[in-house]
Amino acid sequence: QERLVQSGGGLVQAGGSLRLSCAPSRSIFSINAMGWYRQAPGKQRELVATITRDGSTNYKESIQGRFTISIDNAKNTVYLQMNSLKPEDTAVYYCHTDTTWGQRYWGQGTQVTVSS
Repeated sequence: QERLVQSGGGLVQAGGSLRLSCAPSRSIFSINAMGWYRQAPGKQRELVATITRDGSTNYKESIQGRFTISIDNAKNTVYLQMNSLKPEDTAVYYCHTDTTWGQRYWGQGTQVTVSS
């Protein structure tokens, strides 16, 4: 059930940067956390990073130090700043939000392609 709208992404050379953003298309109440997953061709969807409303973060080990997740609580918007991108970061990136009552909503996905 997609209730999040993503923007950003695209094609970039290795070492470059991209910024993804994600916001609700309509009101979502009681958001507890937001985050990002990614899915590369032929692979399972994997967690990239999550952030709670109080700013606690969790990152996939391979992207630590290169990616930064942030949240604007007033806008219920989550961002993913991706620096020093590598070809292995190529994937479709999906944002999600989790509510306090256990509901998860997803974004439509956005392609990130890193050329070598």
